Amino acid sequence: MKVVEADERKAGQEASIGCSRIRFMDMTQSTHIVSGDFDLTMDELRVVARYVVQHAEAVLSVFEQAVPDDPRPRAAIDAAWAFINGARRTRLQRVTSLDAHRAARSAPAEAARLAARCAGDAASAAYLHPIAKASQVGHILRAAASAARIGEVEAGGDPAIGNALLERSRQRASPVLIDVLRRYPPTASGSNRVAQLMSTLDHSLRRTVDRPPGRAALSRADARGRDGES
Repeated sequence: MKVVEADERKAGQEASIGCSRIRFMDMTQSTHIVSGDFDLTMDELRVVARYVVQHAEAVLSVFEQAVPDDPRPRAAIDAAWAFINGARRTRLQRVTSLDAHRAARSAPAEAARLAARCAGDAASAAYLHPIAKASQVGHILRAAASAARIGEVEAGGDPAIGNALLERSRQRASPVLIDVLRRYPPTASGSNRVAQLMSTLDHSLRRTVDRPPGRAALSRADARGRDGES
């Protein structure tokens, strides 16, 4: 739990430092651009948020079975969907994300903690920063890695389960999501299992294309909000 709290404090500090490099172009909401070391559009952020929330929803029941009376992770997922479905990103995503991460800190077991954190990541994906730091990759891929770790835990620690779930996550990633990912430096493999799984997925996704990072056109699937769903 101390490692998770330290990671969250570090992420908050980096976000505060990096925000000074971010500017917002005043355009219509559908084409609104967040600009820093590179640009991110609202449409791209919705693709990222959809990818994250799909993984968060898949494991939400793990938290709710462990802590049935805590609605905070579900509220974060609902806030993520509000943004994905076209609402402006607002304080709602920020507040529910923080609440879900607080729920994670008080959860009784690793799998439940990770499930709540996935929900918090889903809500905060709306505020992915266009800062060229590897730490930002966690906002895109940590939920997928956490979901894979939950699968491992529920299978008695079997790493084959985690690897199989990562492959599903790799297949689910759309060209737009990969294009956004490749604007950030690769993440290094950390000491804990979630960090290792995230690094594996990160490197796997980057190998799926051989062109320089730029802006991929939204596919019809992305435009319909499916983001590579099978």
